[in-house]
Amino acid sequence: MGKVYKWGIIGCGNVTEVKSGPAYQKVEGFELTAVMRRNVEKANDYAKRHGVPKFYGNADDLINDPEIDAIYIATPPDYHCYYALKVAEASKICCIEKPMATTYKESLSINKTFEEKKLPLFIAYYRRSLPRFNKVKLWLEENKIGTVRHINWHLSKPINAIDLSKTYNWRTDIKIAYGGYFNDLASHGIDLFTYLLGNIIEAKGIAVNQQGLYTAMDVITGSWIHESGITGSGSWNFGSEKREDLVQIYGSKGKISFSVFEDVPLLLEQDNNKESITIDNPENIQLYHVQNIKNHLFENIEHPSTGKTALHTAWVLDHILNENK
Repeated sequence: MGKVYKWGIIGCGNVTEVKSGPAYQKVEGFELTAVMRRNVEKANDYAKRHGVPKFYGNADDLINDPEIDAIYIATPPDYHCYYALKVAEASKICCIEKPMATTYKESLSINKTFEEKKLPLFIAYYRRSLPRFNKVKLWLEENKIGTVRHINWHLSKPINAIDLSKTYNWRTDIKIAYGGYFNDLASHGIDLFTYLLGNIIEAKGIAVNQQGLYTAMDVITGSWIHESGITGSGSWNFGSEKREDLVQIYGSKGKISFSVFEDVPLLLEQDNNKESITIDNPENIQLYHVQNIKNHLFENIEHPSTGKTALHTAWVLDHILNENK
């Protein structure tokens, strides 16, 4: 394995500190060579603290750096399409933070461009690569709960301080995220469900703003059907008394329960038997996702989260939100 892919990050904010950035340094065959942030002093600080050789205050300088082979876009989603198309123009490999873009239309443009140029495109739906969720996938493949009938997810959280203060938050700006926290959080789960149960052929929902604290929607309900005939339902409420996060997959012979975000045990129930398994996540939660990028590039092993799979997730989110009603 003589080739070393040199990566650059556009938008070295909080998500890259522990969750993702260090993974590009730990995976053999990859090097984190440059970072960019519009606040060049913060980019410099990040580079010093993480031992990154180069830093930039302008994305074009990083994208066009001849030493950089691949770029990870970790900005807020309203810049994803803008930077991704520039990366494609420079004919470089790309990984984009989720969600892929602010709309299905933008996601379609990104994926189409990379496919036409035959460039690898990955999206950071890293739960597809985590061992705890691949254990759930194994249970399903082994028919531990028989024929799968239905999946349900409820996610809620209390109003947080930033919402109450009316401080600007891009996550709740309707121009960036019509569904507010739904776009940021529910996208992880919906993407995971298609990984576990196959693509969705029909989806619909209701999205409203109950609290009036920000412009985006804050309560969403949805229903869908997978191409296999499995039905699905979800409810997401971002003004509830307490945080709850529970997924339940119902089968003809049992049930699987787990959380999308909380580090709680996986629970398998069959008749009167219960099996509970705890599988810890890595310190850098995107480590296996980045490892799978390496496997894709070096060994031609298909990555579980590509532009194609993320485009499907964007389509489902668009239909649940019914944004264009």
